[in-house]
Amino acid sequence: MEKLLLKAPDYPLRGSIQLPGSKSISNRVLIMRALANADTTIHNLSISDDTVILNKLLNQQGSEYNAGHAGTSYRFSTAFFAVRDGEQILTGSERMLQRPIGPLVEALRSIGADITYLAKEDYPPLKIGPFKHQINQEVEIDSSMSSQYISALCMIAPILPLGLKIILKGRTVSRPYLDMTLTLMRQFGVEVAEERDIISIAPQAYQFTDFTVESDWSAASYYYSLVSISKGSQIELSTLYKDSLQGDSDIAMLAMPFGVSSNFNDGVVTLKPTDSFNDRIDIDCLKVPDIAQTLAVMAAMKGIHLTLRNLNTLIIKETDRIKALQNELGKCKVEFECVEAYDYVVKGVVKRADRKLQFKTYDDHRMAMAFAPMALTNDIIIEDPKVVSKSYPGFWQDLESLGFILEWMK
Repeated sequence: MEKLLLKAPDYPLRGSIQLPGSKSISNRVLIMRALANADTTIHNLSISDDTVILNKLLNQQGSEYNAGHAGTSYRFSTAFFAVRDGEQILTGSERMLQRPIGPLVEALRSIGADITYLAKEDYPPLKIGPFKHQINQEVEIDSSMSSQYISALCMIAPILPLGLKIILKGRTVSRPYLDMTLTLMRQFGVEVAEERDIISIAPQAYQFTDFTVESDWSAASYYYSLVSISKGSQIELSTLYKDSLQGDSDIAMLAMPFGVSSNFNDGVVTLKPTDSFNDRIDIDCLKVPDIAQTLAVMAAMKGIHLTLRNLNTLIIKETDRIKALQNELGKCKVEFECVEAYDYVVKGVVKRADRKLQFKTYDDHRMAMAFAPMALTNDIIIEDPKVVSKSYPGFWQDLESLGFILEWMK
């Protein structure tokens, strides 16, 4: 297994970073362009593994498709292929075969899709037959597991003969990602009606045009973590906007009590540490689960008593992120304790160790990047560091540009 020894510079972090395009926006725009059969250009498209895989799936010829470890790509492709001609086998990595797809499959079946489980019920791989005719316009789906199921249904709705009336059951998780989907659809000419927990989309055509993807706010979160612990630092992040489609843009607000300020100016946000921070912070992660790991590590480095609420979706991500956080924070003598249902508390502070701290990444890109700022407290070793390619292939090189020393190890 490859490892990375990461050492922080002995001076404040200063520099400018051009973040990659948003993976979440890129994946949605690729699906919509394919549904529209449009020949247009997408600028600043994400270079993440997930987006590269999805782009390949949408342009691949044949009947067997492998989404690898790309969860979003798998869910969106399931809906895409379910309304196409022909028969496809859709599979993925070992971890992908452990991630549930049942709620989306049942919803698609209810409107006429021909989908069969090839192994375990409710899980990939899938055999997807040709779409013959729509048997229902109305579909119900549990919205408490993944907003991606809902986004997948919304995106195919305009090309269905009857459109779709989607009824959401339960408390919707990651709502900003669903809002992102609907906003993009409206930008491409689709009329969407929303009333309480009902989304109605009539049959209509996408009006697809050239599009520029904004940079990734999830990737930006790791620099907020760095600045929170690096006195005198100043980092500029490009192609980010205060008025963003991405829910993770909330990191600019959430980082304030951790001691980080954000100054927005013409597509560039400048991060600086402030003189004070709160010693107790309480954050509801229902809408921003992808930055929970970043927030937990920030709290651990600063000794903040942090409560993170509604972390229920973390157990079905690339890994069980709850257990991963408990294991790796535990190496720093920091607790990640369940206090009620899916609410967890970070207790303790990372101290200077007499040895290098070594962190597992669990095939999870966000574990690698969330723990990287720990190098500001101790020299650290990151296992399987190239896992970051799932969302941010240039992450380590960008840290190097800020003065971090990288030593690659076998």
